[in-house]
Amino acid sequence: MKNKKTSQKIKLGLPKGSLNTKCRGNTQEVFSDAGYDIQGYEPGNESDRRLYIVNDPEIIAFLTRPQSAPVELGRQLLDAAIVGEDWIREESLNTNQNGIRKIGDLEYGQTKLVIAVPDDTMYESLSDFFQALKGRDKPILCFTEYVNLTRQKFMQNEAYQNIFGDKKPLVQVRGLSDGENRLVQILNSDGVTEGYIAKGADIVVDNTQSGKTLKEYGLRKLEQIMESTAGLYAGPSCVDWKDRKANEIFEQLYGAIVGKRYFDVKFNVPNTNVERLKEYLITEGLCADEPTITKGEQYSAVNILMPKETFPQVLRTLRQDYNASAIVRNEVKQFVE
Repeated sequence: MKNKKTSQKIKLGLPKGSLNTKCRGNTQEVFSDAGYDIQGYEPGNESDRRLYIVNDPEIIAFLTRPQSAPVELGRQLLDAAIVGEDWIREESLNTNQNGIRKIGDLEYGQTKLVIAVPDDTMYESLSDFFQALKGRDKPILCFTEYVNLTRQKFMQNEAYQNIFGDKKPLVQVRGLSDGENRLVQILNSDGVTEGYIAKGADIVVDNTQSGKTLKEYGLRKLEQIMESTAGLYAGPSCVDWKDRKANEIFEQLYGAIVGKRYFDVKFNVPNTNVERLKEYLITEGLCADEPTITKGEQYSAVNILMPKETFPQVLRTLRQDYNASAIVRNEVKQFVE
């Protein structure tokens, strides 16, 4: 499929890894709920050679790692991609490129990028950490996948500035290194970042959802750098028709996410209560534009979208105040306004 002519087609990067797992958002499920017949993208069994959106030939889908997606967007290897904001910011600090823009936030894959230290240390802040280690000859070692965001955070810290001035911490990514301050070294981690403390590192920077993994490794959060969610991002090649197509994709996906907030509720009410019920549903925002009402001889069938968070109390009101009966509740796959 990918060898065909690509004019009037958009190259879309789909995340392989944590953003396509059931615990962090399941991008495959979002696409399915949005009405896309997507093949070769089952969580844990993704395949670039089998990846294909059957019912939208205008999309050419590719797998991409979160660390790689911003680079692929910036180099116009992809037109658009689903990626976490943390990796967009990490790459933008490295290249200062402005060609990547957010089309919209997809509101899943929530994570926090945090600075963590051993739980038994007395530091209460990053400033405390630098002050406590001031003057030692041995370099401070920090491991992280986010070397650029970490260096920025360190250099913005008042205690770091007082001790080291404007010297850049040494950053090492495999065989490449940059920065003159060898007393503070930020080293690239390829995973299991929390484990570096047990090996002798002083501090780590990693993303976490609940903090459970940090606790398992005997660590605690010292400070937070940022919060991140998944979004659909466009690169500099996403213009004109591709820009319109990318926005169409976002609307479909976001509709699937919004749909999970609602129940599709059907019920009957006596005709004598219909006008009063209609006013209640509209006033309380318990329908989209207006409730769907089909009148019969004695009863009317009503169909509404109801926010899940209000369902128990609204159900009670419908039954007690409006004599609702034959109530049926269904899940909503997608809601596009």
